[in-house]
Amino acid sequence: MTVPPEFSRPSTSPFTIAVIGGGIAGLSLTLGLLQHQISVTLYEAASKFGEVGAGVSFGPNASRAMKLISPRIFEGFENRATRNQWEDKSQVWFDFRYGESCGGKRTIGEKIATLECEGGQASVHRAHFLDEMVQLLPDGVAKFGKRCVGYEQDGRHVVLKFSDGSTAEHSAAIGCDGIKSKMRTELLGGDNPASKAVYSGKYAYRGLIPMEKAEKLLGEELAKNSQMYLGNHGHVLTFSIEKGRTMNVVAFSSSEQWEKEDWVVPMKKEDMFRDFEGWGDSVKEILSLTEKPDIWALFNQPHASTYYKGNVCLIGDAAHATTPHQGAGAGMAIEDSYILCNLLAEVKSAKGIEAAFRAYDAVRRPRSQKLVTTSREAGQLYEFELEGSDPEAIRVNLLQRMDWLWKHDLTADLAEAKEILNKSV
Repeated sequence: MTVPPEFSRPSTSPFTIAVIGGGIAGLSLTLGLLQHQISVTLYEAASKFGEVGAGVSFGPNASRAMKLISPRIFEGFENRATRNQWEDKSQVWFDFRYGESCGGKRTIGEKIATLECEGGQASVHRAHFLDEMVQLLPDGVAKFGKRCVGYEQDGRHVVLKFSDGSTAEHSAAIGCDGIKSKMRTELLGGDNPASKAVYSGKYAYRGLIPMEKAEKLLGEELAKNSQMYLGNHGHVLTFSIEKGRTMNVVAFSSSEQWEKEDWVVPMKKEDMFRDFEGWGDSVKEILSLTEKPDIWALFNQPHASTYYKGNVCLIGDAAHATTPHQGAGAGMAIEDSYILCNLLAEVKSAKGIEAAFRAYDAVRRPRSQKLVTTSREAGQLYEFELEGSDPEAIRVNLLQRMDWLWKHDLTADLAEAKEILNKSV
């Protein structure tokens, strides 16, 4: 594929930006900077682009952010995205149902609420979405095998240090290196309690079921369209992936601590069945059919007091890694990229970069940290730890809790950030 001309025009910026990390945050930011003809180099620790893990969901706010950075990013997402398979479910995010009887008080399978949004449930495999964005990237922008282990800055330059012993000098550096971010630890200081992610109290079993088997078990409607089954201290969600060929299963449970060093570990099905003992037959059968399941411990970032220091800044999971309960973590990273690339496009010299980072921090930190908080609350809501199991209380909470996220005006945020920037320079 030929790189579109908007990403391959010569740089006109009087400064250079280093992007640390080639995931969704790093690639969307790099593409945004290239569109503004800003000199950028992306440093990726791996030997090539790629990402482990299964699906990632994007809400309507994320889709708008993609289009605002570049319609080509959204086109790439659409090429790979899977939505609900029934036309009349096209705007449904999830149908919420009881997965257990709560001691005989509730009817298993009864629908509690249907939550709708523009575009409905939309998911894509991380690696497939990355493949689409990589095709837009000109040769030479990305440097591989470059794991950043630290940096120094002197007010004029940032010198990056890599694990292979090499260094690189840029006007500024932006950490997009994920939930285990080394850039975050360096920026905040290793002794800062907010420098490392913390266990959220939830973990998840992840697995896949061929759609043909899922349909035989659940019927076409439940198998092909997104469902969430709620219960005491656990919930199970299912949705279509791979253009409807497979049903993705994520079963969440709770624990006070995570004792293992690794965050993703193999599991035994008997452990999963023990966690969901007493749940309805449908949920138990869903779990019994899952193929290649593993356990995924859910961590999130504590609230940091800043996302920048000098000419170093954090975006995406490095800044505000969240639990997945509102399906919004990756979308928040793309919002970050939109705001930051446009602010840097306003900067006339390297001296103005810190002011751009300050404006970004002022606008983005409150919204992204709110996501971390409300996402943890959503997990508690689904597991009857917030409103109990009362259907009306749950329904009322569900139907209002996502508006601030999905209906947000990102262009207004950019206008506010530009105003802050203009007052600083």
